[in-house]
Amino acid sequence: MPTLTALSPEILAKYQPVIGLEVHVQLLTKSKAFCGCVNKYGGEPNTHCCPTCLGLPGALPVLNRRAVEFAVLAAKAINCEIRETSIFSRKNYFYPDSPKGYQISQFDKPIAEHGWIEVPAGVATAAGAASGAAVIKRIGVTRLHMEEDAGKSIHDGFADSVSKTYIDLNRCGTPLVEIVSEPDLRTADEVFEYLTKLKEILLYTGVSDCNMEEGSLRCDANVSVMLKGAKEFGTKAEVKNVNSFRYIRAAVEYEIERQIGVLEDGGRVVQESRLWNNAEGRTYSMRSKEQAHDYRYFPEPDLPPLVVGAEWQAEILKMMPELPEARRARMIAEYEISAQDAATLTATREFADKFEDAAKKAKSPRRVASLLTSELTMRLRAAGLELEQSPVSMTGVVMAADLAESGELSSKMLKQLLDSAFEKNEDFPVVYEREKPQQISDTGAIEAMIDEVIAANAKQVEQYRGGKKTVAAFFVGQVMRLSKGQANPALLNELVGKKLDALGPL
Repeated sequence: MPTLTALSPEILAKYQPVIGLEVHVQLLTKSKAFCGCVNKYGGEPNTHCCPTCLGLPGALPVLNRRAVEFAVLAAKAINCEIRETSIFSRKNYFYPDSPKGYQISQFDKPIAEHGWIEVPAGVATAAGAASGAAVIKRIGVTRLHMEEDAGKSIHDGFADSVSKTYIDLNRCGTPLVEIVSEPDLRTADEVFEYLTKLKEILLYTGVSDCNMEEGSLRCDANVSVMLKGAKEFGTKAEVKNVNSFRYIRAAVEYEIERQIGVLEDGGRVVQESRLWNNAEGRTYSMRSKEQAHDYRYFPEPDLPPLVVGAEWQAEILKMMPELPEARRARMIAEYEISAQDAATLTATREFADKFEDAAKKAKSPRRVASLLTSELTMRLRAAGLELEQSPVSMTGVVMAADLAESGELSSKMLKQLLDSAFEKNEDFPVVYEREKPQQISDTGAIEAMIDEVIAANAKQVEQYRGGKKTVAAFFVGQVMRLSKGQANPALLNELVGKKLDALGPL
């Protein structure tokens, strides 16, 4: 088979990738899906389980009402239609981490179907490219169904891991929803955008923490390729064991090129499950891909049909928050902030809440937005801190924004005070009250400093008088340095222009 690096752009361009995703999301309920065991990550192995989790004789499942509500909430957030009557089924398979020998899932009658998520997908036209307008592509969601998680097989970390696998059944019975997309994705970048948007929506609803490191969100990608213009999809391979969106993008890119390489070499793509090895940057064959009939689905005899009527749905929808896209649009209109700032501020529900609370108290919401998205965010990243760990409280942000808006603090003075707050781990009001920097707005004092700078920089004066008006910025900077950042910027710019113009042209 040709190596992946040997595939030319011309060969790659002959093929159309087709990608569908299966995303498993653990729900943030207090107890498990079908029993009263605590639903919590970690803990001593095999301590968060009971006869129902383990499928012991006589133990019967009881459906968790909150899990149903969270499933409906997630489904409506991604525009799915709710099926009023859905059925639980047994998915039969044998594996050590599933002691029951089956998984309670949903098969032909899931709780929700026919949804969609919109993602950016490049640039529409030349005019769109010039304006930076992105194409919005709608990715279909085939279904969202409820099921329970299996336990966890631990293959390493023990002295005898070479010969033994350890099983932790704490995860057995954890409530899940599986979100299955239509095969509408065509590039690894679209996969990344879809997952990013889905995670953002789910986090806003609060149904899951989507922590990939803890397994709260897991994704399998079904990848195939076909010649452009072909009517039938190619044979798909399922890529598993990917624990970050960045790695999923890399795994999909690799798998697309691997399959094209197989076809170009005259081979045949095999329907199989493949594991992603991040260290090597490639996928490995795991097992042949199962078909639905391999699992011998049949209705779960211990659970009645699940009925979620219109009245219950209406009650659940009262829990729905304002979702990210709608919130961005409203904030742009209400606070007159840029789309870029709105995107940053709504990255998480918590960040958006904090901004809106501050914006309502401040003189200028735009100033608050600018401060949060630039000065504060930059310092938090440099310090490796989250927003909730910031030494500058939202009260401090409002105070800083108001002082800057009123002209009492110049941009340089504000930066210096924020630097001091982070260096000393103190809130902005504490630093401001101690240092009390005063902006110089006395015309005579500023003119004296301008005269001093002009006298010391004859070369730049000559350039200005020769028609190079941009040199005025040099004089502004020098005076600002001389005043230790305390000169009133608007007044300084005005006086510098007047002083230099008064010298006349050469």
